[in-house]
Amino acid sequence: MSLPRVGITLGDPGGIGPETVLKALSLKNSLPEISYVLFGSSSVIDEEKRALGLDIEILSSDEVKDSSSPSIALFEIDFPLQTIKKGSPSKKNGKASFLFFERAVEEAKKGNLQALVTAPVSKHSWNLAGLKWSGHTDYLSHIFPQAIMSFWSDKLKVALFSHHLPLNRAVEKINKADLLNFFISLYQTIEKIQPDTYRFLVAGLNPHAGEQGLLGTEEEEEIIPAVSEAQKRGMRINGPFPPDVVFRMGLNQPDKIVIALYHDQGLIPFKLESFERGVNVTLGLPFIRTSPDHGTAFDIAGKGVAKPDSMVEAIKMAYELSPGLLEFSP
Repeated sequence: MSLPRVGITLGDPGGIGPETVLKALSLKNSLPEISYVLFGSSSVIDEEKRALGLDIEILSSDEVKDSSSPSIALFEIDFPLQTIKKGSPSKKNGKASFLFFERAVEEAKKGNLQALVTAPVSKHSWNLAGLKWSGHTDYLSHIFPQAIMSFWSDKLKVALFSHHLPLNRAVEKINKADLLNFFISLYQTIEKIQPDTYRFLVAGLNPHAGEQGLLGTEEEEEIIPAVSEAQKRGMRINGPFPPDVVFRMGLNQPDKIVIALYHDQGLIPFKLESFERGVNVTLGLPFIRTSPDHGTAFDIAGKGVAKPDSMVEAIKMAYELSPGLLEFSP
């Protein structure tokens, strides 16, 4: 029986992505025994292996003949990097990290990968390379309009109604129709993955969730009607709850997912509780995509001190959330 294939991109070569990927793959006892396909450059991997002193067998993708045995293979991306600039954004690294990601997405769309794990990229590097997308999720959203950014850990789960938008634009997006569509999409996606499992807690926008209109009208006019309509459609959803308490309501509650209305509302509490072991999960795709919840960490890139914990969790989460993969459990 063929083992499932999980793709892993190396991320920005100038950041800690390649380091955390190789460190994670060296921890064989911590990962599912399946086939891993790296998307990147052999020059990046070879330099990182030498710097870290790691001896990991990585085959070329053409060498993997027996798909019934666990393996690590490299899908070589044709983008030469003779020298790798570490520790800061760069045009070449931005272009390389995008090409790694773009090809991995193509393979996942074809069904050649059952899940995709992405090491961090630099939005600044992408911008220097002339790319119009502000990161992985933004790119995926252009291909899959129903893509949803969420963050998972054993302590807290958060789904973002909007993510990489200026705050004034994020507030402008809060209306009944868009909220209801988001609730439906999120609910349907989660039900496909783990049916009859989760309840959803919606955060308010204003202090005290508007205090019945005294501190803002968005809750009364837009959020409550959307939640009520979602409940009528059978969704396990409640709110809006005051933003300063809703995350405590979801903390250490494995069956609760907090719906945050904008990026920092959700990410501040999540990273406070789960920075080293949290996972960014993109929902609403035909495959599961996960990523560590940290960035490129240019300040420590090349120093060999990056921890692979979040990358390990991202790999495990991709495996656990992908329908059908768990049947391959050893």
